[in-house]
Amino acid sequence: MRRMVSRFGRLALVLAALGVAGGAVAAGSRGLSDPGYRYYEVGDLDAARPGQTQAAMMLMGGGDWVPEAFQWWVERAGNGRVVILRASGDDNLQNELYYDIGGVTSVQTLVFDSRKAADDPAVLRVVRGADAIFIAGGDQSRYIRFWKGTELNQVLNEHVAAGKPIGGTSAGLAILGGYSYGALDGGSVNSPAALSDPMGSKVTMDQDFLTMPYLSNVVTDTHFAKRERLGRLIVFVARAAQEKGQDDIVGIGVDEDTALCVEADGRGRVYSLDDGYAWLVMPHRTADRLSSGESLEFTSIPVTGVGAGSRLHLDGFTVDNPAFTAVANVVDGELELQPE
Repeated sequence: MRRMVSRFGRLALVLAALGVAGGAVAAGSRGLSDPGYRYYEVGDLDAARPGQTQAAMMLMGGGDWVPEAFQWWVERAGNGRVVILRASGDDNLQNELYYDIGGVTSVQTLVFDSRKAADDPAVLRVVRGADAIFIAGGDQSRYIRFWKGTELNQVLNEHVAAGKPIGGTSAGLAILGGYSYGALDGGSVNSPAALSDPMGSKVTMDQDFLTMPYLSNVVTDTHFAKRERLGRLIVFVARAAQEKGQDDIVGIGVDEDTALCVEADGRGRVYSLDDGYAWLVMPHRTADRLSSGESLEFTSIPVTGVGAGSRLHLDGFTVDNPAFTAVANVVDGELELQPE
């Protein structure tokens, strides 16, 4: 069964949120005012959950999905109910997950059009009922503007604290770190622009949004090697370190068609369709020069590649069998990466 519910069919969403296959809406459910979202579902919402959930994070760099990573993730969801959150698009991702990846009882999708929906009781009931939550790509500024400081923000943090899996790709990964590049100016800054003006208006940083295990001092980035984003991630790390007043900020960039899958104990491994990496940027100090109106100066930055044969330990940010190690130097806003 596959259904779509818009603002004119909110009754079905309320029933789905309550786990009711038919009948009257329970007392206390809200009326049919403009909700600011669209709702889709596929599968059997009444099916018993096959297994227990386990804490896990799937950090995807955008591009094509990696089936092996998703299979790992849905196993940790107990092969139960997945909720996909979006701020654009439709039900294409839920159909890919349910029909192509498989192994779940149902998939529900909520597409947000406004901030109002993030406090809607019916929306919150759907999200609370998830065994796993996946945040799709798109525009991370919409997630920040629509969700930060809302009841949904709290429910997402509660989901993770309860030991349930979460995942995100592209913009959905960008918001999972304790610090994030918010793209709040309406654009997407590239590395040369960020390096030449790291304190400028195009580098819009955000913090204190979502609370993920092991990621409180992490800035994430995506589409990494393909879009040459090492330079801008170094800027994001430098900015976060300056704003926090500490030197323990870490950057994690993930390549396209690649996922970094993290167990409850912080052990992470990479799955990729195209020999992609997760990139670990860990300066252990603040920038040499980070001032308004000046280009970045930041030298001797260790960069470590986490490949399919590597193991990343997020509890101490160490890597067993790294795919590569290198040193990045930024001088007068120009980046050079030298293999060790």
